[in-house]
Amino acid sequence: MAWDFETDPEFAEQLAWIDGFVRDEIEPIDLLIDDPWDVRDPLRNDLIVPLQDEVKKRELWACHLGPELGGQGYGQVKLALMNELLGRSLAAPIVFGTQAPDSGNSEILAHYGTAEQKQRYLEPLLDGRIVSCFSMTEPHGGADPEVFTTRAELDGDEWVINGEKWFSSNAAPAAFFIVMAVTDPDAQPYRRQSMFIVPAETPGIEILRNVEGHHAYIRYTDVRVPSDHILGARGEAFVVAQTRLGGGRIHHAMRTIGLARHCLDLMCRRALSRHTQGETLADKQLVRAAIAESWCQIESFRLLVLRTAWKIDRYQDYKRLRGDISAVKAMMPKVLHEVASRALQIHGSIGTTAEMPFLGYVRDSYTMALADGPTEVHLTNLARALLRNYQADTDTFPDYHIPRRRQEAEEKFRLLLDKHARSV
Repeated sequence: MAWDFETDPEFAEQLAWIDGFVRDEIEPIDLLIDDPWDVRDPLRNDLIVPLQDEVKKRELWACHLGPELGGQGYGQVKLALMNELLGRSLAAPIVFGTQAPDSGNSEILAHYGTAEQKQRYLEPLLDGRIVSCFSMTEPHGGADPEVFTTRAELDGDEWVINGEKWFSSNAAPAAFFIVMAVTDPDAQPYRRQSMFIVPAETPGIEILRNVEGHHAYIRYTDVRVPSDHILGARGEAFVVAQTRLGGGRIHHAMRTIGLARHCLDLMCRRALSRHTQGETLADKQLVRAAIAESWCQIESFRLLVLRTAWKIDRYQDYKRLRGDISAVKAMMPKVLHEVASRALQIHGSIGTTAEMPFLGYVRDSYTMALADGPTEVHLTNLARALLRNYQADTDTFPDYHIPRRRQEAEEKFRLLLDKHARSV
């Protein structure tokens, strides 16, 4: 029987180093730069690049990728434990080469890019010299593929892209975009789209506005890319997208646990420090309940995420684990929202201000409930996966009906019941 909740000593030592490095070297940077993704900012580069070099020396850079791409090829459990520590800081994933959307985009390029594309886009992306954009959802229908209208049409040896995209991650500083567009409008809904590499300097790309940070509203007008800039087979965009989504959701969940645990730490410190009506907040029963409920939520969610990561390492089959991953995605915003809200409440008025991080975390929880598919979709997917394990009862009274079960039990043990002259 193999069932182990321990981390091997060598990796535990690495995690201890990561914890201290994030706390002492990276978290202060979050207070000094506006956007850790913006490789055009010289202050950002002077602060972050030396830390990236230190991470590379420790052989902890881009650990989600295999050694042939400069990573360590870590499994999902190790990556989950790392991301739990990185989640406390906005800049930490960038320092460790695991930031979204670049981590997922790099996996797509590694699997589907040509040798020339890997040299032009993947190598500088992995080296941290450029960042990228993932451009999929649309303003009129979110992530519903049946209503996508952005088209890519083959014209000679070029694809011509026209349409609008919404909440395209990291658009402003990106060196290239990975764009999903309709190439086969008459095919089945999940076979209509294809994925393309679009260099940022390509004429016809217009960032209409940044909606939230670098999540942009983009218009593509007669954007031309070479025919070999399609990623994967024509009509296989959703197959390609799964390369980046499954593992990415686990990493994001563990980073969220890091944020929630940070909220709990601050909540406990506040409760012990603040006095009111002759006692500390920690002496109040409802405050204690808030702390206890937060701990229970974090720990139960953490175990679900780690078990899902273990299953991914064990089975190497994201399709098989679609329900587990949907459960993780559905729970993630709720845990952060509720723990951050309790921390805000216990901090009182200052918790509602920009002098504390809690409002930002609460807002982030709403974004999490929509990004990579809304919570409702993931709950539906989970329920569908669970229901496949059951069959409908055809009798009016099912086999778990208590009178029926009692009758069957009496028949099974009739001799003993008669011996003891007992009826049920």
